[in-house]
Amino acid sequence: MNSARSVSLIIGALLILLGAFMLPPMIIDFVTGSDEWRSFATASALTLFAGAILMLVARGGQLRMNLRAAFILTTFSWAIMAVFATLPFILSQTPMSFTDAYFESMSGLTTTGSTVMSGLDDMPKGILLWRAILQWIGGVGIIIVALAVLPMLKVGGMQLFRAEWFEPMGKVLPRAQAIAIGIGAAYVGLTMLCAGVYWMLGVDAFDAICLSMTTLSTGGFANSDASFAAYADGGADIAGSVFMTLAAMPFATYILAMRGDISSLWRNAQTRGFLGLLAVVIIGMSFYMEMTNHEGLAHPIRLAMFNVISITTGTGYGFGDYQLWGPMAAPVFFVLMFIGGCAGSTSCSIKIFRFQVAIEGLRVFVRKMLNPHLVSPLRYNGVPLPESALYSVLNFFFVFFACFALATLALSFAGLDTTTAISSAATSITNVGPGLGNLVGPAGNFSPLPDTAKWVMSITMLVGRLELFTVLVLFLPRFWIS
Repeated sequence: MNSARSVSLIIGALLILLGAFMLPPMIIDFVTGSDEWRSFATASALTLFAGAILMLVARGGQLRMNLRAAFILTTFSWAIMAVFATLPFILSQTPMSFTDAYFESMSGLTTTGSTVMSGLDDMPKGILLWRAILQWIGGVGIIIVALAVLPMLKVGGMQLFRAEWFEPMGKVLPRAQAIAIGIGAAYVGLTMLCAGVYWMLGVDAFDAICLSMTTLSTGGFANSDASFAAYADGGADIAGSVFMTLAAMPFATYILAMRGDISSLWRNAQTRGFLGLLAVVIIGMSFYMEMTNHEGLAHPIRLAMFNVISITTGTGYGFGDYQLWGPMAAPVFFVLMFIGGCAGSTSCSIKIFRFQVAIEGLRVFVRKMLNPHLVSPLRYNGVPLPESALYSVLNFFFVFFACFALATLALSFAGLDTTTAISSAATSITNVGPGLGNLVGPAGNFSPLPDTAKWVMSITMLVGRLELFTVLVLFLPRFWIS
């Protein structure tokens, strides 16, 4: 009962925060003369009221959070916030169906970036800002979950980072609250810096603010149907590439760097692996584009750099249609969807560290095949790797691709063709945004999909964003009766 009160209190507080975030879009619509401000005013009032009720229910008694409550809170907070985030879309003067509104809201909060909306260039600014705010909230939210909740739950090998993140930070930021404030400060600071750089490169001030929020959250919503291509003329694509890369690296290392430990940025095995992978793929795709299109190397490097970083980090901005680059481009970008950035970042998908741990496990396995009596301990980032973490990572791989397969089958049953079903399942579970093909590719949109497919994708986005087990464990009867 005490745990239930804790869950109710925290979800209530999150709804109050969500309702407060509806006020800036309301204000900007009111100032610009759009009647949509009434939609945001009503949505905010309803959300604040619901949050207050949940917090009042939690009054009295001792509040306590156990492991089961942590699982419930992590999943239910995302799902319930997505429900209330639909209100501005539903109450709009051009209302969306609940299915489309929930898809858009879940895509925003999970920073997936898939959209069912078109005509963005002529849309009221309040709705555009709301889409950006949803992704910005989801970005900082997943950092907190990755640092505070997932290591405790030992999800997918995340327990590896409990000591790595909290022990060094604990020396300079001794309380969890101070660590959260430090991460928030880094997130806000990078967002403001990104907005300023976009503005100096010629992006309209309003678009620069929205883009900075969707860049640092690696979300990918843009204020134009042309996505990031609408802003790239002044060199904003280069700035976007830099900030997407920064957003996909562990935010905990930024706290240490701000405290004087600059070397922490490069000591991290994830960071080295992530930057090395980006460099190799960007160089390879640049030469491939030059050989197939013969446009000279300067333009292919910019296109390859932006799109490789955008897909690998899970941002999903569109800057040209990479499906037109040649027969090898689409398969390469499909594979990049499954890689992702670093744990403890706003990035998504499988994450670099899991590939590194799996490769280390394979290395030891092969060495022992050749010499069964050889003692070769597992190591990661220069320290011994517990076998439990390796097993957790391997289990994650199995469950991840099992969920991907099930989502593909479900989308096929919903009537999608093979390419659309496979790529929609992939982009949902990896939280990347664009799929493949003419319908949902980089130049496409998810609005033509049937409602059944949109619900399958919405659920898959949530499962992928919360690292699978956090959601799937709720479907075990033993979880509720033990």
